[in-house]
This record gives sequence, C-alpha cells and structure tokens, in this order.
Amino acid sequence: MSPPVLTSISQRVLPVLQLTRMALVFTAIADSMCGLLLRAASQRPPGGRLIEHIDKYQLVATAIISVGLYGYGMSLNDIIDRRRDSQIASHRPLPSGRIGVVTAHVICGLLALGALLGGAYFVYAGVPNGWATVLLVVATGLLITFYDTAGKYLVAPGLISLGLIRFFHCVIPAPEMPVLWHPLLLLNHVAILSTVAYVWEQKRPNLTPLHWWTVLGMLGFIDLAAVGLSAWQRPAAFWILRGLLYPCAAVVVFVAVAFVIRRQMGQRREAGQTLMLYGLLWLIVYDAAFAYAYVNWLAALLLLMLMPVAYLSVQLMRWWGKLLTASQRPEYRRAGV
Repeated sequence: MSPPVLTSISQRVLPVLQLTRMALVFTAIADSMCGLLLRAASQRPPGGRLIEHIDKYQLVATAIISVGLYGYGMSLNDIIDRRRDSQIASHRPLPSGRIGVVTAHVICGLLALGALLGGAYFVYAGVPNGWATVLLVVATGLLITFYDTAGKYLVAPGLISLGLIRFFHCVIPAPEMPVLWHPLLLLNHVAILSTVAYVWEQKRPNLTPLHWWTVLGMLGFIDLAAVGLSAWQRPAAFWILRGLLYPCAAVVVFVAVAFVIRRQMGQRREAGQTLMLYGLLWLIVYDAAFAYAYVNWLAALLLLMLMPVAYLSVQLMRWWGKLLTASQRPEYRRAGV
C-alpha cells in the first residue's frame, strides 16, 4: 500500500482504538481467562490433563466477552463525556470530530451485542451454569452503565463499582468461583488503586475522610459476605491458605512499586496516572500468580505474556497518535485573510 493509503487507514482505525481504549483490553482478557482456567483445573480429576477440560471455543467466547464489555464501557464513557471533553480533552476522538456521535453509538452498541453473543455461546454449548454466565454479562454491563452515567460522580459508590466490575467480569466464564480469592483480590486491588489514584490526581470533588471510610467499609462488607457465603456453601472445598502465597507476594511487590512511583515523580497528577496504568497492568500478574498456584506453570506463563503485550500496546498507541499528528501538514494563512 502507498503511504497515503496507510495514513488514511490509520486515521480511521486509530480513533476507534482510542475511543474503546483497546490497548488495555488485555488486562480484562487475562482476568476472565484466568477464571476459565481455574474452573477447568477444578474439574480436572487427579492425574488428568488440563487440556481435556478446556474448550477452545469457550476461550474465544470469553475473549469476545472481555473485548465487548471493555470496549462498551470505554466508548460509553466518552459518549457521555463528549461535551465536557470538548473543554478539557479536545484531542479525544469525539470532541475532535475524528469519530462522529452516531458512529460512536454504533460501535458502543455492537460491542455490547458482541459481549452478549459471547455469553450466549455458553448456553448454546450446554456449558453448566451457562445461563449464569449470560446473567453475569448483563450484570457487569449494568454496573458499567451505572458507573459511566452516575457512579463516577458519586465518588465512593463509583470507586466501589469499579472494583465490582472487575469482580463480576472475571467470574463470567466461571460462575462457580472455584477460587474465590481471585475475584476478591481483583475487587480490592482495583477499588483501592482507583481511590489512591483519585487522590494523587487531585480529582474533584475532593476525597474526604468519610469517602475513605465508606470505600473501606463497603469493601470489608463485600469481602466478609463473599467469604462467609462461600464457606457456608462449600465448606469441604474452602481453603483459606492454599495457593495464596504467590498472590500475596504480588500484592507486597506492587505496594513497593507504588511507593517508588510516588517518590520518583514530582507531580502528584503524573504519579496518579502512572500508578493507575501500572496498577491495571498488575492485574495480569495476579492472574498469573493464581494460575501458577492452582493450575500449572504453563498457564501462568501464557497469562503473564499478556502483560508486555498490553504495555507495548499502550506505548504503540501513544507513538501512533503522535506520528499521525506530526504527519499532518499545517495550513498557513496570510494575516487578515
């Protein structure tokens, strides 16, 4: 293809990828894939091969659900914020005019439909609890809609809803939650990460002590309720300590990373944005840690490989955007014309 054709394609594709934030979709894919692998491992008989309990079509359907829900949430957010973004983030696809409002609605709707179709496959294929998977897709979509339309303006409820979105998303392909600690860790990590980044980025309204205690109190209530319900329903299969060494070590390492980010970056806003990026990428480390503990080392390695892919995708998107901007020839006009 000639350079003008490549530039034209880039100008069409890049805004869509920016609208849907697809560079970080690999974090969502890793979360749900980990849930599917944990489910397969729990169904594997002693000495059995894991591959015999993994359906490749379920893997594809799970990836489609993750892409659909993630892209739906990000595009819906930009559609709702387009007027606000025109004042403070005019470079984004919608306020800049690189994507039309109607086109954005179509993209958002197609992504939501794709997620529903991915969930419907579990029913079509006769997967146990397939309808629960569909209901979880709908519930996660409703949580995303709540956050985009109202939750992000309510501070504490919005921060908790971000954690709950990750919780429900990772259990979509495994409604039985064979390892409860996996979705619970993602819930707590995302909620606390979002709260700290909110403070560092100095967002409005300011986070008050009441907001902090509300977030921590709601997290504690959800954690206790989930643990208590799981222990009551599955006492024989409820292991408190089994396999948690690696995820706990990952938590300790990330706390150290957060301290380094805060100390090395002079501006709090920049530190908050960096913390949020690294914190989302770190979800893949948690997924790999659980896979290593409960599945096998190969599954953990495959999940962990998504981390550099996600990071490089973020950097590629930034480079791509700067390159296209620089390639645009400025238009000069004579003064007074």
